[in-house]
Amino acid sequence: MTAADASLIEALTGALSSGTVISDPDAMSAYRWDRANDPNAGMPLAVVRVTSTEEVQAVVRLAAAAGVAIVPRGAGSGLSGGSTSIDGCIVVSVDRMREITVDPVTRTVVAQPGAFNAEVKAAAAEHGLWYPPDPASFQFCSIGGNVATNAGGLCCVKYGVTTDYVLGMTVVLADGRAVKLGGPKIKDVAGYSLTKLFTGSEGTLGVITEVVLRLIPAQRPPTTLVATFATLEDAMATVLGITRAMRPSMLEFMDRVSINAVEDVTKMGLDRTAAAMLVVQSDEPAGHAGTEIAEVEALCNANNATECFATDDPDEGEAFVVARRIAIPSVEKLGTVLMEDVGVPLPRLGELVMGIEQISQNRDVTIAVIAHAGDGNTHPLLVVNPNDPAQQARAEIAYGEVMDLAISLEGTITGEHGVGRLKKPWLPAYLGDDVLELNHRIKAALDPIGIMNPGAVLDQTWSSK
Repeated sequence: MTAADASLIEALTGALSSGTVISDPDAMSAYRWDRANDPNAGMPLAVVRVTSTEEVQAVVRLAAAAGVAIVPRGAGSGLSGGSTSIDGCIVVSVDRMREITVDPVTRTVVAQPGAFNAEVKAAAAEHGLWYPPDPASFQFCSIGGNVATNAGGLCCVKYGVTTDYVLGMTVVLADGRAVKLGGPKIKDVAGYSLTKLFTGSEGTLGVITEVVLRLIPAQRPPTTLVATFATLEDAMATVLGITRAMRPSMLEFMDRVSINAVEDVTKMGLDRTAAAMLVVQSDEPAGHAGTEIAEVEALCNANNATECFATDDPDEGEAFVVARRIAIPSVEKLGTVLMEDVGVPLPRLGELVMGIEQISQNRDVTIAVIAHAGDGNTHPLLVVNPNDPAQQARAEIAYGEVMDLAISLEGTITGEHGVGRLKKPWLPAYLGDDVLELNHRIKAALDPIGIMNPGAVLDQTWSSK
């Protein structure tokens, strides 16, 4: 450790409350990775577990003066390496910032960034309200991370993603200023929409220290349908038939690999021979939900479903939703997983899913596919034996081919997990030169010395020529 490093740690310790600064390498280890397990994670100079906006300001000001990078971190549940630590940085962990205040009159909630998505849902439920965005990891992912990546979830098909519920926020900028954007107002078009800019910015423009979120009345108990198919083509045709005619509150897809992985864990009797399974829900008012699900079932049968099961029992329906939610951890039991979240326009979804199957065969790599089928967002999970270097090499090629396939189908390299560090190599091809240059211009305006999460999303060495 250099004298300058020691001086910075001393300054941090003096400026923050007792026990906030961690500088022991062993104690910092848990803060080096997010769930993506980026192998290039570095060793931070310090981890600071802040408790207030003012403490974040103090850290950023000291870091800016020393020219030291800041890596914001929520619960560490990210899947694209967005909070991967870099050598010599300061990790600003907001895991102790957990306060939640619900205002049932304005139907809003003010939450600190370390609060879990599930905790916000629970607080809203006490007032008969609901916070809809629901990533599969909702029980352990943080609201700050959700906002930073514009997270989605299983209900997006009807209720939208995180940005649709962010009314305001407090952000600490790269120079240490704290700015309040928006607030508990339904309409507000004064000035540029900066809340939209910071939502999904992945910690590269500032540190979010508080968010104001919109709530809606509690969801009605849904009616659920589960359908299996012998071919991917039939399942994809069904998805398009459903989305063309109606708007279910959930429309999820699982392929054969993910079905079998979940069945290995749950032993709930899923059809291991099925090529695909759809989980569909309707939360329309009583009677209407049953009618909508009956229409879905008719579409499934018209597209050669091998089995359909419908229920209005909440517990039975939730069992199938849980099966979908645990698909990723279930597949992770098969080996090391390289995870993607490419998305395409709905009419191209079949081409994407079947193209991924072809890549899997060509590269001899197992790829499980789960999807928020109703909005075209897929999660290809490439399964790799960590002790097989040849397979690892093939999987890395396949990973890029899936990205390229999505781009060729007018899709995106990330629908909800963010670019982070793992998907950054494909960002230029997706955005194009002009839009990439605009992104860099925004970054330079808000973070001129490049201390906010450097290496995430954008290449710091890029320049316009």
